This record gives sequence, structure tokens and C-alpha cells, in this order.
Amino acid sequence: MRKANSLTKFLRLIYVLLIVVPTFAGFTYALLHSLGLTGLLTDGLTLKYWSEALRDFYMWKSIGFSFLIAVISVFLSFCIALFLVLKLTDDFQKKWFHRLLFLPLCFPATVMAFYVMQTFSKSGFLSRLSFQFGWIDHIESFPELTNDAYGIGIMLTSVLLVFPFFTLFLKNIFDAERLQDYGLIAQSLGAKPRHAFWKISLALLWQKSKSTVVLYIIFVMGSYEVPLLLGRQNPQMITPRIVDKAQRFNLHDIPQAYVMALIYLFLVLLLISLMSTRFVQFFKKKTHA
Repeated sequence: MRKANSLTKFLRLIYVLLIVVPTFAGFTYALLHSLGLTGLLTDGLTLKYWSEALRDFYMWKSIGFSFLIAVISVFLSFCIALFLVLKLTDDFQKKWFHRLLFLPLCFPATVMAFYVMQTFSKSGFLSRLSFQFGWIDHIESFPELTNDAYGIGIMLTSVLLVFPFFTLFLKNIFDAERLQDYGLIAQSLGAKPRHAFWKISLALLWQKSKSTVVLYIIFVMGSYEVPLLLGRQNPQMITPRIVDKAQRFNLHDIPQAYVMALIYLFLVLLLISLMSTRFVQFFKKKTHA
């Protein structure tokens, strides 16, 4: 028992030293830099960098664009995974199908982004194949699916990266909760298949996976490699925009980059708080009181 307690304390210490301390130190440095209290251009406490960043239309546009891309990508990934779990349940017993789901998980985001670029760009495999079959008159006539204004390439890459994980995750929940048996029992008692789907399968799967869905929305929002390769300057996702600001030759842009990073951090923490079960329960108690 003492060994277990000692091991727990040791792991907590490692977590604090490797995760909490560096994160807090980075947050503190960013805050000091954004307030003009450190850095090459420090001239004392000032809020001008915060004022400039908060009035920056393109920053808010980047945050909104990032959130929209993340929500659509995760929603599509969840729907694909849900379809595979509910409609192709028997195929999971086949080794080739199971291994096929693990295959996309082996590729880093950069590799998947290059794959999408080489496949779906105007000079990619599909455009050349369409030209050879006479479906388009010129290669330039192929739809713009990468580096486009709507982030189609980014969403496609994100879906390819996320849906295999969601499929395996939902499948484990589906089997652990024995949802197939519950659905059959509900139908034997007179429930229609769509009612069994909405009231039992989807409700339980969403209840067990909503926290993971929120975390993946935050993950896609903060992605850097994929929007860097497949995105464009306007609209631009928030992480590439912050890095661009931080790496410019104009030193006055660096404090604004830290401000943008802090604003993004605050919004992410707010999103997590709003989706937290404890927060919802607390809000309900206050409402009833």
C-alpha cells in the first residue's frame, strides 16, 4: 500500500514538473510579453497590444473560421464513425476491416496533408485522372479542393485523421454497453428502429463520447501543419496566424502574437468549462435555486 502511494506521489511530481510548471511558465511569459513587461521592446506596463489585438478583425475571423472548420470536421467524422459502427457491425469481426481502420492512424498530420494535396489539388492525381477520362477539358477546370477559401482540404484531412479513432472509440462503447441488445429489446417491445436509434443508441453513444468530441474540436482548432499546407492567407486558421505574427521581422507584432495566443487559450478554457458536466450541474442548481 505504501509503495502504491509512493508511486502515485512520484507520478504526480513528474506530471507537475513536466506539464504544469512549463505550461504555467509559458503562460506567465506570454502574459508579461503581452503587457509590455518583457521582450526587446519593453517600455513598461501597457495595454496597447491588447487593444490592437482585440480590434483586429482578422484575428476574430481566424478564430471563427478555425472553430467552424473544427466543428464541421468533427461532426462529419462522428457521423461516419456512427454509420460504420451501427451499419457495419458484423464487418468489425473481419481482420482486414479492423486493420483498415488502424491504417490512417499510423500517418502523422503532415503526411496526411501531403496525401490530400497530391490527390485532390488541381495538379493532383484525381484532376489528371479526370482529364485523361475526358471529364474535364483542362486540368485547371478541376474544383479547387486545396488552398481554397472554404477550407475543404483542411476539413478533408481532419476527417481522414479523426474518423478512424472515433470509429474504434464508439465501437468499444457500443460493445461495452451492449447497445445492440438494447435496440433489439426495444424493437421487440414495439419501438420502431429509428426510435431505438435516437432514444437508445445515439443517446448513450453521445453521452459517453461528448467530452472526447469537445477535445477533438479543440485539437482540430489548434492544428498547425494541416492548415499551413492546405490553407491560405485569408481566411487563415488561428494557429498559423499566431505563428506568422510571432515570426515576422516587425518586433511590434510579437506582443500581439502573444495576446492572440492568450485570447485563444481563454476561449478554449471557456469552451471546456461550458461543456463540463460539473459546470452544467452547477448552472442547473443555481437556476432552480
